[in-house]
Order: sequence, then C-alpha cells, then structure tokens
Amino acid sequence: MHAFDVLGDPVRRRILELLAEGEHRSGDIVAVIHDEFGISQAAVSQHLKVLRDSGFTSVRVDGQRRIYAVDTEPMQEIDAWLNRFRQFWEPKLSALDTEIAKGKKKRRS
Repeated sequence: MHAFDVLGDPVRRRILELLAEGEHRSGDIVAVIHDEFGISQAAVSQHLKVLRDSGFTSVRVDGQRRIYAVDTEPMQEIDAWLNRFRQFWEPKLSALDTEIAKGKKKRRS
C-alpha cells in the first residue's frame, strides 16, 4: 500500500497523531479511536495492522499488552517526496515571517 493511501484514512492519521505524542498501549488507542470515530475494537485493530504492515508503526509485546510507536522511516520518505514542492510555499512563508517580525517590532516601538 502506498504511503498516501495509508495516510488517506482519517482513523489512521489520528492513530499516528496519538503515537506522535509517545508510545501507547493498543487498548488506549482503541479507547480514543472508539470515542472519536465510534468504531469497534476489531476495526481499530485492522487500522493498526495496516499501519504496522506499511511500516508506519512498530509494536512490542509487554506481557499481554501490545505497545505501539511511530516508525519514522515512512514519514521521512513522504517528507522527501514533499521536498520537491517546498519551493512553492517556502518563499511565501518566509515573507510571512518577515511581515510578522515587522509587526512585532512596530508594536514594541
């Protein structure tokens, strides 16, 4: 599955957002996703499997618990792909930074 296909699903994006904060037990992930999306434990498990199989997450076993974490390699590949397009927005963001700095300086004076 292509990285953008994996990230195209809002449930999987939300799981990755949770994991970006740090490791989470599968039960904790299921609870949050169930509350926010109203899907079953089995459905959340399928999303976790897609994330694992596509390399976006890693899992380790701690007793009877599964602990999930983000694997950064696929994110780096996406970042490299996006790098081709940064030329379109970086000059505008740089100009915005300049204008914000000018506004802050003006308010201080």
